[in-house]
Amino acid sequence: MRDQETFLTYEDDELDATTGEFELSERQALRRVPGLSTELSDITEVEYRQLRLERVVLVGVWTEGTQVDADNSLTELAALAETAGSQVLEGLIQRRNRPDPATYIGRGKVEDLSAVVLATGADTVICDGELSPSQLRNLEQRTKVKVVDRTALILDIFAQHAKSREGKAQVELAQLEYLLPRLRGWGETLSRQTGGSGRGGGAGGGVGLRGPGETKLETDRRRIRHRIARLRREIKSMTTVRQTKRARRSRNAVPAVAIAGYTNAGKSSLLNRLTGAGVLVENALFATLDPTTRRATTSDGRLYTLSDTVGFVRHLPHQIVEAFRSTLEEVADADLVVHVVDGTHPDPEEQVRAVREVLAEVGADRLPELLVVNKIDAADEETLLRLKRLWPEAVLVSAYSGRGVDGLREAIEQRLPRPAVEVRAVLPYDRGDLVARVHRQGEVLSTAHLPEGTLLHVRVREALAAELVPYRAGDRLTSDEPVAAGR
Repeated sequence: MRDQETFLTYEDDELDATTGEFELSERQALRRVPGLSTELSDITEVEYRQLRLERVVLVGVWTEGTQVDADNSLTELAALAETAGSQVLEGLIQRRNRPDPATYIGRGKVEDLSAVVLATGADTVICDGELSPSQLRNLEQRTKVKVVDRTALILDIFAQHAKSREGKAQVELAQLEYLLPRLRGWGETLSRQTGGSGRGGGAGGGVGLRGPGETKLETDRRRIRHRIARLRREIKSMTTVRQTKRARRSRNAVPAVAIAGYTNAGKSSLLNRLTGAGVLVENALFATLDPTTRRATTSDGRLYTLSDTVGFVRHLPHQIVEAFRSTLEEVADADLVVHVVDGTHPDPEEQVRAVREVLAEVGADRLPELLVVNKIDAADEETLLRLKRLWPEAVLVSAYSGRGVDGLREAIEQRLPRPAVEVRAVLPYDRGDLVARVHRQGEVLSTAHLPEGTLLHVRVREALAAELVPYRAGDRLTSDEPVAAGR
C-alpha cells in the first residue's frame, strides 16, 4: 500500500499481548478541515444509497493464515477501494480468533476506530469481510460515518463497469439481493405506516392514514422483491439468446476456449494479443465485465472461439456468482479453460485457489485447464523460477510485449479436442465449399491433388463425416501419390 497507509495490529481483548508480528508505526498526521465533515446525522432511515467513496479507512480481521496473508488481503481491499474511486487514508488490522458478532472488530476497538476516523477526516469505513445487518448498523451508529463491507464495495465496482444490458441487469439483481436483508427502518418508530385507513390513533399516521396499514419497511421490501423477480425474468430471456448462440457453435463443431483468471491478471490483454479483439484494457480491478467472444484459427486452418470472462477475486460475493451464472456458464461449456495468473502478484497461489473455487461453483472444475503465467516482462527471475517449479506445465507469456504468445497458441492448439472420425475422400473441384468446411471444422492430415479432385486425409466430426461418405476414397492415399500439404 502507499506510504500514507499504515497497518496497525489490534490484539483481541481475550488474547495475550502482542508478540511483535506486526510492527507498529506512527501514522502520518492529518488535519481535519472544519466545516467539511461528511458524518451521518441519521443513518437509520431506509435508503438505497449508491456508494460515493472518497476518504476511507480500511479495517480487517486476521483470523487465520500468516501475517503476509493478512497484509495481502488488506492490500487487495485497498486496490478495490481505489478502483471504486476512493482515497485510502489508513489500514487497520486486528488479530482475533473470529470476528466479533456484534461489531466485527470488538466493542473496545470500535472506539479506537472512531478516533482514527476523526483524526483522518475519513467519511467511510470499509471492512474486509461481509458484515451482517446488525454489525453494519452497530458500526455506523458508533463511528457516525458510512460503513461498507467488501461485498458492497465489489458490487459498486461492478455497477460502475457494467456496460451491456445483460451486465447491468445482473449487477442490479446482485445489489438488490444484497440489500434486501439489510433494509433498515425508522429507528424506534418502526410502526410508521403508509396507506391504510380507518379509526385509530397511530402515532405514525395522519389525516386519512390512521389505522392498520403497511409499514414503510414492508413497502420497500415488497418493491425490491418485485424488482428482483422482474430482473430474473429478463436475465432468463437473455440467457436463452446466449444458449442459442452456444448451440449454433456446437452444431458447427467449433471448439470453445474460455479465458478465466483473477481480476487484473491480463485476460483482456491476452485476448487482444491472440485475436486482435480490441477489448478495453485498463490497470484496474474488474475493468471488463461483459464477456467477449472472438474467432481464432489454428495453424492447420481449424476454427475455434476464445471468450474473455469476468474476473474473479478471493471471497467473490455469492450474489455476483449467482447473478452472473449465465455468463460464467460460458466457461462451463468450453472445451478448454485458459487460466491466466498474474506473475507479478505477491501470492499467485492464492489467486489460483480462488479462481478454481469459483470454477467449481459453476461446474467448470473438471474441464481441461491450461495454466498461463502472464506479465513475465515485469516479474523478477527468482519469482519466475519458483513458478516454473510450482507449475511445470504452465506457459509463461507477456501479453504486453508478446513474449511467449506463439508458444501459447501452440499449447492451445495441442489441447483442442480432435475430431473423432478419420476419413479419406476425393472431393470434386466444384465442391470447394465442402473442402473449405473440412479445413475449417476438421483436422487435415494431408492433401493431394488428383485429376478428378482433391484427395483429403482428414479427421472430422460424425456429422461432417456422413457428408463425406459419397466421396470416400478408401485406401487411395498412399506414399507414392503427390502430397501438396501434410502434417
